[in-house]
Amino acid sequence: MTGAAGDIVDLTIADVAHGGVFVGRHEGRVVFVPDAIPGERVRVRLTDVSKPAFWRAELLDVLDASPHRRPHIWAEADLSRDPADRAGGADFGHIELAHQRELKRGILATALARTGRLEVPVSFEGPRAARMGERTVAEEADGAHWRTRVTLHVDENGAIGPYAARSHRVIPVSSLPLATSEIEQAAAGLRAGSPGRIDLVQPAGGDVRTLHRPDVAGRRAAARPERHDVITERVGARSFRVDADGFWQVHRLAATTLTTVVAEMLGSGAVDPEGWHLDLYGGVGLFAALLGDLAGPATRVTSVEASERATEHAGENLAEWVGARAETARVDRWIRRLRDAATTAERSRLSRGTVVLDPPRTGAGKDVVDALAALTPARVVYVACDPVALARDLGRFVSRGYEVTRVHGLDLFPHSHHLEAVAVLAPSSSVE
Repeated sequence: MTGAAGDIVDLTIADVAHGGVFVGRHEGRVVFVPDAIPGERVRVRLTDVSKPAFWRAELLDVLDASPHRRPHIWAEADLSRDPADRAGGADFGHIELAHQRELKRGILATALARTGRLEVPVSFEGPRAARMGERTVAEEADGAHWRTRVTLHVDENGAIGPYAARSHRVIPVSSLPLATSEIEQAAAGLRAGSPGRIDLVQPAGGDVRTLHRPDVAGRRAAARPERHDVITERVGARSFRVDADGFWQVHRLAATTLTTVVAEMLGSGAVDPEGWHLDLYGGVGLFAALLGDLAGPATRVTSVEASERATEHAGENLAEWVGARAETARVDRWIRRLRDAATTAERSRLSRGTVVLDPPRTGAGKDVVDALAALTPARVVYVACDPVALARDLGRFVSRGYEVTRVHGLDLFPHSHHLEAVAVLAPSSSVE
């Protein structure tokens, strides 16, 4: 079989793969294509034929469209534009919203089955409505205007915009339909400056913050500022202090949705007031506060986070619980030390505790899973943003004596391929 970059071929799209690409075959060879939908017949241009296992292509035309295709929610990412000029960040924006969610549910279920060797029912839903001040805020019907954090880039010519899909080339845009209306308006008023990056952040009920990060001495604009703009985010009646450039969920309804779903999946009375509870990769204490609310005022809960600034905020956000601690540490090192040094009394409380894991996209990994399983907590809640990493880690937990009781997917990134998932585990002997 031969093929060269630049060849134009017709394909039938058979499936969707994790990562925002769709799967076709050309003479038996797997070809990954963006901007398509399973069931479509499409015309593509091969862009990478260097790998023996698969090729990559860019979509040029849809010959036989799916009934789930719709005009792209973002005009600057539409199929009518040249592939090199399509803005990135909304790679499912051409798909009917309900069908996006069915595709994502399938991606999650497939990852659990193939990578984790797990046969477990998978439910899936969009963001929940939430009470914000005097009003109830729900998802918009078309799934737009949800991003409270947007990163734009400035190139050497002064152009401002997102990167093109799968590229570091800046695409000037006149709209940002996934951003809140306030961020979209603020972005429209930006003027060219030094090359680098611009972060637009809108805290709950607040004005948009504009954070400029110019490139310095050839380095990409990633350095954190010496002075920090501290904002307040709200989840229900609770407030959380967080740096404007620190981590917080991007969807305006995500934090409320996640805490609500975690509480529902744990169930009433599941968080033992006598246990020692852990919030690993704890950020500013979102889930630690939830554990405190569920277990009561005497809760012993420890949040562990590598970011010193986030830990400082977590200490303040958890101040109402006398038994709460926020520790700055790498989770893998901290949990291994705890496994090796915990006293008999501490192990007893840990075995009655609930652990929430909210790791980065790469997952918790073998060392964390093994050390945590050795402490035998009564419940583990795994909050994941990558289905393959989640499946790998859940499979590891199962090999260490745990059972996955539920997996629930959440579409907290509409019109993109990203998804969130919550899984609850318990020691196999405790699962009826």
